[in-house]
Amino acid sequence: MDYQKIIDKYYPSENELRRILLIHSRQVADRCLKIAKAHPELRLDEEFLEEAAMLHDIGIFRCNAPSIQCFGIEPYICHGVIGGQILREEGWERHAMVCERHTGTGLSREQIERQQLPLPVDGHYEPEALEEQVVCYADKFYSKTHPEQERTVVEAAQSLEKFGQEGVNRFLGWATRFE
Repeated sequence: MDYQKIIDKYYPSENELRRILLIHSRQVADRCLKIAKAHPELRLDEEFLEEAAMLHDIGIFRCNAPSIQCFGIEPYICHGVIGGQILREEGWERHAMVCERHTGTGLSREQIERQQLPLPVDGHYEPEALEEQVVCYADKFYSKTHPEQERTVVEAAQSLEKFGQEGVNRFLGWATRFE
């Protein structure tokens, strides 16, 4: 089964939410592939990168984020965990980990507890594999509410400041490695 079939299964109607998801996911996928081509020394799995980027936000429809046409009941920060559950049920384990690990620059157990985030504290939400890091990094350049605007590295880093300096530093490290 290819990733488009999964998108079609969970976003079957041609509507604004599907349009937002596809635009954002394509932007992230294209940036991931650009990074892979610019850095052959990293030996990134391009097929997996594209699939994972296209599926990283599959869980948003179950969340409450009216500004992007999401009218579910879960807090938006849960979309990665929800996406991970969906992709595991579909048999896409490796892709599920990308979903779970792309929020911010990843979330540590300490961050979840300190910020009292509505996420299971026993989960693992920090990107490990290079492909997970690339998707997480590429995602920070594009907003679902303003898809026409691409953030600069500085703007993307600034958007992470509210979550703490640790995430900003991780992002800037990725920028040095991937740009």
